[in-house]
Amino acid sequence: MSTGPESGTRGGDGQPQVPFGAALRDALGAPYAVRLLDSSPRSSVWAAELPRAGAVVVKQLVQGPGAEERYAREVAGLRIAGRLRPPVTPRLLGTDPSARVLVLGRVEHGAPGAGWEIAYATALARLHATAPAEAVTADAHAHAHAHADAGTTPAGTTPAPLPRWSGPGRTDIDSFLTLARWLGAAVPAQVPDELERLTRRLDRTPRRPALLHGDPCPGNDLHTADGIRFIDFEQASLGNGLNELAYLRVGFPTCWCVTAVPEQLLLAAEDAYRSTWREATGTEPEGELADACAGWLIRGDALVERALRGTADQLARLTREDWTWGTATAWQRLLHRLEVVARMVRNTDTSLAGLGTLCADMAGRVLSRRPELRPVPARRPHPYP
Repeated sequence: MSTGPESGTRGGDGQPQVPFGAALRDALGAPYAVRLLDSSPRSSVWAAELPRAGAVVVKQLVQGPGAEERYAREVAGLRIAGRLRPPVTPRLLGTDPSARVLVLGRVEHGAPGAGWEIAYATALARLHATAPAEAVTADAHAHAHAHADAGTTPAGTTPAPLPRWSGPGRTDIDSFLTLARWLGAAVPAQVPDELERLTRRLDRTPRRPALLHGDPCPGNDLHTADGIRFIDFEQASLGNGLNELAYLRVGFPTCWCVTAVPEQLLLAAEDAYRSTWREATGTEPEGELADACAGWLIRGDALVERALRGTADQLARLTREDWTWGTATAWQRLLHRLEVVARMVRNTDTSLAGLGTLCADMAGRVLSRRPELRPVPARRPHPYP
């Protein structure tokens, strides 16, 4: 969800049409000063003013495969995170499930400051710490018949709790090893077993699950005068927060905007995440960050935008072509992740020693085949996102 130029269909009063049903109008008033904003193809988004709520954003999930699930995830994620003070999300003011509409308080996004990664990691930890699994289930059922917001909930329905995060699997392992052999790399004998054990570790739900955003990328983190606010919870789930803390190291694997953060800044951000999680939960983060980074490395779908995920073996596609998505090509993304995992395993006592050796070999062979590849950008684009 991002601000952009006014466009779109207009009503008889000359304003863009916005889906705002009777229940929302009764609770919040009729919208005016409506502007259609830029958004992904999966949603339509408007800025508007409301008599009883002020400046808002109205978001409607577009009809299509998975739209109901994405809407339910977003509402659940926002309701859970909305309990936190100071907030890390815009305020959810109303919903209309029958039209898949959400009404959010509008926040103003400014340019991220130097070292924004530390504030990002801190806000991410606070978000993650908002709900263990039992709280999510209880929250979802508690809202089934309540009308704490201005929306309508059909009688007799119960919103589903958030699903568990889903990691890489056998198909991802096979595709990654096939690519390694295509590059001519020697696969150490222990690597297949290392990767099998890796996927099992990643599949565990920690004792204290995190509320995962699902796509905590530049553009979904609004930098305001009062701190960071996360938006677009369509992929929210429950899992291990390290899988999203890893975004800073592996270059935001679900996002068009890839960056390579300097090591000292990475360490400071990761320390901030861990200390914030510890303060909020009284526990240490479970698992290894190296595992999370390796998990993103072997997922071919982390090389393409959401609409293309699950449609093809993207690692096999790399043997035939390169392509650009956002700030980097697919080969640039993969090379960055290979180097990250090789470096992490070399500097850390992990159970991925063979994979570390393989990643270093693969990275060298990628550069031999494609010497024109440049490092991914060191900074996120300015002024947006």
